[in-house]
Amino acid sequence: MLEWLPNPFVIPVGLIVGVLIAAPVGPVNIIVIQRAIERGMFGGWPGGAGAVLADGLIAFLAALGVGAISNAVEAYRYPIQAVGGLVLLAFAILLMRRKPYINVEAKGALDRDSLLTLVWDAPKAFLMTITNPGAVLGLFAIFGGISSFVEVRGKIDALAMVAAIMAGSMAWWVGLSALVARIRDRLDPAWIARINMIAAALLMIFAAVLIGELLFEILRRGV
Repeated sequence: MLEWLPNPFVIPVGLIVGVLIAAPVGPVNIIVIQRAIERGMFGGWPGGAGAVLADGLIAFLAALGVGAISNAVEAYRYPIQAVGGLVLLAFAILLMRRKPYINVEAKGALDRDSLLTLVWDAPKAFLMTITNPGAVLGLFAIFGGISSFVEVRGKIDALAMVAAIMAGSMAWWVGLSALVARIRDRLDPAWIARINMIAAALLMIFAAVLIGELLFEILRRGV
């Protein structure tokens, strides 16, 4: 019976790892903040959920020891990176064109367009995360390094670690959305417009870094 119980240290470590991989400022954080400002706490959750699913999938593959996935990501790093950069650039342009507003009725019923927008945030965030080779390889490395200070004895421990990582990551997104939602009422449309432009600019910077690194590598190899 005890073999079905995970190592008790796996869960807190997984929770901490989940928070640590979600907390750094990145494209998904920007989207979640922008949505929480527009639509309140629940507006930020779908984007966070998409990132959690991506992190969970990567961690699950790492838990299974699928080295081929890591090797494939490394082998096709630059095509994946190009797709990720273009995705971020497209989202930045859409955000720049978005009319600034705050949905004061966000806690009530959502209309069809608002609901579709929120639903689409999840696959967008999933795509942002899964097309970032650095994030994918980084999570593989983190998962592999965990075994140096926490014993992962088998599949039960590994699956518990994956679940804890997802729970920690989701806790970050829920907390971030709640924090942003508390200050949204102090913002006017002018502030929202500035935030949208800043968010779009940051997304463009992330896209430029991905595409710029790719172009530099192509030129270096060409020389």
